Amino acid sequence: MNYSSKAVENCSSSIGKVLSIIAVSLLIGAPAVAQVLEEIIVTASKRPQTLQEIPVAVSVVTADDLKQTQILDIKDLQFLIPSLRVDTLQSSGNTNFRIRGFGNGANNAGIEPSVGVFIDGVYRSRTASALGDLPNLERVEVLRGPQSTLFGKNASAGVISVITAKPSLVETTGNVSLTVGEYSQTIVKADVNGPFSDSVGFSLSGYYNQRDGYYDNLAGGKALGELNRYGVRGQLLFAPSDALEIRFIADYDDFDEACCGVANLLNGPTGGAVVAIGGNLVPNEPFAYQGYYDFTPVNQFQTDGVSMQIDWDLNDSMTLTSITAQRSLSRFDNVDIDFTSAELLDPMTANRTETEIDTFTQEFRLSGATDTMNWMVGAYFFDEEVDQTTGVLYGDAFRAYADILTGGVPGNSILNTIEFLFGHAPGTFQGAGQGLIDVSTMDDTAFSIFGQIDIDLSDRVTLTLGANYTEDEKDVTFNSIGTDVYSNTDLFNDLTILGITLPTVFFGQAFTDATMLDPTPENIAFIETVAPGTSAAIAAGVAAAITGLQGLQFLAPTVNYPNSVETGNTKDDDTTWTVRLAFDLTDSVNAYFSAGTGFKATSWNLSRDSRPFPQDQAAIEAAGLTVPNLIYTTRYAAPEYSTVYEIGLKARWDTVALNLAIFDQDIEGFQSNTFTGTGFKLANAGKRSAKGLEVDIRWQPTESFQASLGATFMDPLFDSFVDGAGVGGVTDLSGTTPDGIHEVSILASGTYRFTMGNADGFVRADYLYEDKVPVISNVPGNIATREVSTINASAGLAWENGFELMLWGRNLNNDEYLTSAFPSVAQAGSYSGYPNQPRTYGLTLRKSFN
Repeated sequence: MNYSSKAVENCSSSIGKVLSIIAVSLLIGAPAVAQVLEEIIVTASKRPQTLQEIPVAVSVVTADDLKQTQILDIKDLQFLIPSLRVDTLQSSGNTNFRIRGFGNGANNAGIEPSVGVFIDGVYRSRTASALGDLPNLERVEVLRGPQSTLFGKNASAGVISVITAKPSLVETTGNVSLTVGEYSQTIVKADVNGPFSDSVGFSLSGYYNQRDGYYDNLAGGKALGELNRYGVRGQLLFAPSDALEIRFIADYDDFDEACCGVANLLNGPTGGAVVAIGGNLVPNEPFAYQGYYDFTPVNQFQTDGVSMQIDWDLNDSMTLTSITAQRSLSRFDNVDIDFTSAELLDPMTANRTETEIDTFTQEFRLSGATDTMNWMVGAYFFDEEVDQTTGVLYGDAFRAYADILTGGVPGNSILNTIEFLFGHAPGTFQGAGQGLIDVSTMDDTAFSIFGQIDIDLSDRVTLTLGANYTEDEKDVTFNSIGTDVYSNTDLFNDLTILGITLPTVFFGQAFTDATMLDPTPENIAFIETVAPGTSAAIAAGVAAAITGLQGLQFLAPTVNYPNSVETGNTKDDDTTWTVRLAFDLTDSVNAYFSAGTGFKATSWNLSRDSRPFPQDQAAIEAAGLTVPNLIYTTRYAAPEYSTVYEIGLKARWDTVALNLAIFDQDIEGFQSNTFTGTGFKLANAGKRSAKGLEVDIRWQPTESFQASLGATFMDPLFDSFVDGAGVGGVTDLSGTTPDGIHEVSILASGTYRFTMGNADGFVRADYLYEDKVPVISNVPGNIATREVSTINASAGLAWENGFELMLWGRNLNNDEYLTSAFPSVAQAGSYSGYPNQPRTYGLTLRKSFN
């Protein structure tokens, strides 16, 4: 692996901070009596194994970790797992997970994430359905690398598996908690758990989480970045015999928030036009945490579901498992996407999106064991319906803004001339209420059959073989209604006036201006005899002028489908596999060699940039389907295929646990989804790869103190990507480093436990470092970079009577970095970005009872 000198330098500068935190914690930890590390059980292979014996690259966050660090939802797991990265964009629901730099899925309902999220074995097909504050967690497992053998098409880059506690059949317990924090945050949580009888148990939990925003709207209205969410979750557990267990789960979460604040990174030439029409913005201030918005963004979504898991021991060596689930996600978003106080877009429908997703899943597994092997076979069925309506409509100020950009003043610009030449009344172009509304549907049906077997070749050598066959079919409809007259006007079209066919409207006007003659064929021919090349020169000038004017035609129409050329159907299938050889080198040290593949089916572009493929242009034109200003890009991104080779070492002694993984991972046809300033470019990269090393150390030198150190070192690369989205319109990104992928990520943590009177206490500190990288491929690196150096900490006391008190702080050093960036919407030459959340802190009071 070749790491850049910059990455190594950044890594070296962070080591001192890491060691300082560990050293301070060591000085606090007084007793010198060693304590045996707690054993951690995981189900990454869909059967219980210890973390140290399972030959899979997996990170585990325990319930204590989650409680001590004030982790409320899975977005904040990135502060505990260095291989995980989470990006939140213009709404809470548009959150994207990456593992080892691989992942996508935000901002487009037609794209399933490459990192699969499972909660209690149930797949959450979109991130928004997995963001509720999770109660009674046992642990969270993050599986790194493709996991398609056991998890199917939803795990080409990795898996986040959340496991909650089952209802108790022994005793009734519960707790209530109140958290108050900065920005008037109030969190109330409660749960109760216990038996109805010896064979029936229940649990019921609920939460309410409210916080004001931290990003001020200087034009009035709510501050952005607020939280306003609540949810309930209930479980029933039936255990009529030792051989049978049935678990019912029902949940509901509701979010109604104003997210998220966007900063102006570079105020380009359009900034003056915004001010000229009475708007405003905070220019060139990435971390001012304030801006101007002509309305408060709306981010509302509700998610609910029910599931039933049956575990039936058919005999002493064979178990049948069934997981059935039905889930729904309803979303409504309306965002001020120009991020200024000018009413460029209609506040009621600025970037309005309504989405309904209904998902049904069914999994069957039959597992068993003999003296020399463990085996599992299974089948999985997935059925989903997506309905989406999205639109962008101009506001009252957009035409005046366009007049200024085209070299005039409001009410008098070149647009007036164009309107006259094309026979339109003054003010027709880009009037308030004009725009684009898209209605789309997608039906996705998939099934998988899979199997895996672990064979003990000897007392210390185990061979694992696994395979999965998946078939996925999608049927999509797309109906786009474009009412933007200007974007529907073909500025290059010929036009016939008074029986005379002009090469173009603009050519005729320019010819007359240059020669004082009417642009008749006879006059054009005469001028060519007098001054050869005049027509070509005029045409070239016209073409250049039109190209500039086309920049405002960013809501151009498209072709609806299915049609006679495009069926709106894709059907993909693939067989993925896993081969792994594990060695028990000693009773304390294990090693493994593994290779595996992953698969994700076709992802469809359900955004306003859904357009026919270039290879379909001839057929589209022959069928008479073409529309003015039709751009040929992509309807969908073809399947992606991932491969990983890995060497791992896992060791556990009384006080130290060490996990190492060296990996070489790539994805053929990686599905890239990049915001270009007017929409999203969905395209397949030829190949994207990452080679790296992961280190995870837990150390408990005394009963009072435990430390951990996690680090990821990577060398990411676009081996081939000729149709990407780069700075200045560059499309060939082959040989470049993928955007936003850190070569060095280090996480250090130290926890000291103590006794104070009749209370048990702890102090904990966490430090996350990620080296400096460009944020996104199509924003210049000198404008948008990301480097993370964040400290979180907490301290708490727990008394024997069940009361607990915890003081916590996140981003205590007020670290500032961008989570994402993009070319500003309808503001050529300007760039915008999402700043991270500033420092927050709070106090939690909890009462447990039994």
